[in-house]
Amino acid sequence: MPRVTIVRECPVQRTPRVLKMEGLFDLPPSQRSGQRWEVDFDLPDSWNIGLIVGPSGSGKTTIAREVFGDAIVSGWDWPADASLLDGFPAALGIKEIVELLSSVGFSSPPSWVRPYRVLSKGEQFRATMARTLAEKPRLAVVDEFTSVIDRTVAQIGSAALARAIRRRNQKFVAVTCHYDVIDWLDPDWVFQPHTGAMERRRLRRRPAIELEIARVRRQAWPLFKDHHYLSGALHPAAKCFVALVRGAPAAFCAVLPFPHPHSPGWREHRTVCLPDFQGVGIGSALAEYVAGVFKATGKPYRSTTSHPGYAQHRARSPLWRMIRRPSLAARSHSKLMQRTRSTKRISHSYEYIGPANRDDAMAWGILRS
Repeated sequence: MPRVTIVRECPVQRTPRVLKMEGLFDLPPSQRSGQRWEVDFDLPDSWNIGLIVGPSGSGKTTIAREVFGDAIVSGWDWPADASLLDGFPAALGIKEIVELLSSVGFSSPPSWVRPYRVLSKGEQFRATMARTLAEKPRLAVVDEFTSVIDRTVAQIGSAALARAIRRRNQKFVAVTCHYDVIDWLDPDWVFQPHTGAMERRRLRRRPAIELEIARVRRQAWPLFKDHHYLSGALHPAAKCFVALVRGAPAAFCAVLPFPHPHSPGWREHRTVCLPDFQGVGIGSALAEYVAGVFKATGKPYRSTTSHPGYAQHRARSPLWRMIRRPSLAARSHSKLMQRTRSTKRISHSYEYIGPANRDDAMAWGILRS
């Protein structure tokens, strides 16, 4: 793109207050006020994510509108009372909408049926990003990117969004005053209006997310139950664990004994990640840590899920082996499975085949010496 000159001017109404201010600060009298930017937008031949970042008043939005025109997005009109799902384009099927929401890290079906206006700020952000990818498949430019959400949520949400954009091979430009999203969004180019600097992508890795794992009592479940995709119920015998990010609860995993007549073991009972922390693998990381702990007992650890995110991850992961292909439980020859699983949804079953974590199993009291 060639060098662009942008000039914005407006008339100055010379009121008594303006005249007095000019005298106080020794400003020359003026009939017009304006700003001028010389923008050198030398974009890479191939890119997916761009970032315009700088302090307030530096011209970010003005430059974005001049360079990208109608691609800029400030927000969407959502139905006042209908579900979030009904705000997406009518041409999209429910499967496509679910895939979009899940791809940006919003994998909470209980929240999908609610109106946009009642969602948390973090959920609204992810819903807006999903709809933006749907409405602007060629190029989307989002103004005030992450401006109204918690910074931890902004960083994790940026990482989830970046992965979705690159997987879909779309083009996306974020416009923001927040520099803390750069490493998480991992843009192909960064433009700073206040310096005129254009930086191409350098090799960087997304910052590591450190998880603190705690074994907890069942009383921790109410914080997570409303976000589980199937049920808010928790078995009284469940053994429970929570993952914390920067001291904040992020994900929950519960395990039950599996009294199989020939191959008794352990069964994943509930795994749920809070919406603010979805999209970067925290739920799967906790689930696999817990699986390794219980595998140390020498008994198999199994999981049945119909959640698309967990199913896709486990189908690709070397840590899991599929033991039942996607099907309705009613088609299974196992009477036990028919009694204990829904017959109205497609689910997958897996066995954990990754390494056992004997040391932590002993530390948590799961394995006795």
